[in-house]
Amino acid sequence: MIPVEYELVLSLALFCIGLYGILVRKNAIIVLMSIEIILNAAILNFVAFSSYIPPSGDPAGQVFALLAIALAAGEAAVGLAIFLALFETHGTVELDKIRLLRW
Repeated sequence: MIPVEYELVLSLALFCIGLYGILVRKNAIIVLMSIEIILNAAILNFVAFSSYIPPSGDPAGQVFALLAIALAAGEAAVGLAIFLALFETHGTVELDKIRLLRW
């Protein structure tokens, strides 16, 4: 069985990669993917803790993880639709070039 510390270190690494992508990148699609990586880090925490907290084998963390994955899919679809609309109106998905208050 994998120790919970290893899973938490992996989750921390995923969170840091996602945070770096949000803070540094200017492309809206890359930022959306970074948000998804952060969400996956949180989901990994739910699964890790659900397998190590008594009662052992409690499926609550896995069920919550499946619900979070379904919500992430919906969030990605809505985000991509917004970015597609922004690309049609402004011709770019670079976040620093898009000014929503000036049409």
